[in-house]
Amino acid sequence: MSTGLNLDGLDASILGPACAAGLIVLSTHVLLGRRVLARNIIFIDLAIAQIAALGVIVAQYLHVAGHSVGVQLSATGAALAGAILLSFTDKRWPRIQEPIIGVLFVMAATGGIMLLSNNPEGSEHLKEMLVGQILWVSYDQLLWPLLLSIVLLAAIIWRLNNLTGAWFYTLFAVAITASVQLVGVYLVFASLIVPGLATIGMQGRAQLAWAYGIGVAGYVSGLALSAVFDLPSGPMVVWSLVACGLLAKLHPDVRRNNMPIDRRVRPAPAPAPPES
Repeated sequence: MSTGLNLDGLDASILGPACAAGLIVLSTHVLLGRRVLARNIIFIDLAIAQIAALGVIVAQYLHVAGHSVGVQLSATGAALAGAILLSFTDKRWPRIQEPIIGVLFVMAATGGIMLLSNNPEGSEHLKEMLVGQILWVSYDQLLWPLLLSIVLLAAIIWRLNNLTGAWFYTLFAVAITASVQLVGVYLVFASLIVPGLATIGMQGRAQLAWAYGIGVAGYVSGLALSAVFDLPSGPMVVWSLVACGLLAKLHPDVRRNNMPIDRRVRPAPAPAPPES
């Protein structure tokens, strides 16, 4: 790890596409993250992201060319299969949905490790799936994710008040599949959970404005810091997202709306009726 500052790393030709990739991911993940928190199925994003990553690894194991249509189909198919399964278990065993999600996550993670075990570059492929290579994306690579995100965002907004069941799991799987190949599993999780968690308790447009603001600030500052200090971009953005979320909680509007229910001002109880 470099100990000096690398101000030359603040290159718009590198940071520009990376920031654009972050905005594309945030466009759908902030809204989906709110739904995940509301349903209290926090680790579904990790599970679906890991299953999509397993689809990419399977394609590589079968010697499908990287970033080809075959890889996209493998990742999307794996994520949709996971989503269909989770949609079924959510209806059949809703009380144990979270443990089921955890089991799927660990199976997908260990499955990927086994497939890469005899690959000389396996550890590098696994690292790329987990932490991503966001600093190395180009504008050309972002055209398809951008178009897909526009379609997904329209569908999410259309179904926003009724985003449940198969609709939720399908949209979630497709969104995760696109983003995990851009930013990696860990950053997908942080993008979904951190902005919503930092603004939990807020409502309406104010909540969305703060959540998107936290996400944008986290990506921009994280990418800049990773370039200047020559640190891995994905992990740095995760830490920056958390830092921006914590800083946002210092603002009076966010702090007031995030106050625990039992500490909020409650109306005085109505007087008891007089005894007859």
